[in-house]
Amino acid sequence: MGEHTHEHGHTHTHGHAHTHENKKAVLNRMARIIGHMQSVKTMIENDRDCSEVLIQLSAVQSAVNSVSKVILKEHMSTCIVEAIREGDMETIEELNDAIDKMMK
Repeated sequence: MGEHTHEHGHTHTHGHAHTHENKKAVLNRMARIIGHMQSVKTMIENDRDCSEVLIQLSAVQSAVNSVSKVILKEHMSTCIVEAIREGDMETIEELNDAIDKMMK
């Protein structure tokens, strides 16, 4: 990570400043997901029906996927566009690795 200079002579911290418009919305979604996970944990502690638990877990999973999608789209339209413009292959490689892990 850390700072590095490009040919254009300006430095930027790797990963770019993440003061994205969506940050508040993403954090709200994260809080809801965490709350949802807590309630699934409580269901398990209370020996609730396994099928109910699985349904709730799949809801959490799709909520997590949709947050990933929001973050990915934003990253594509900001950081990646900039990386391509600057020939910053490292950032593009990092995204490829992240996508591989996401899509496992």
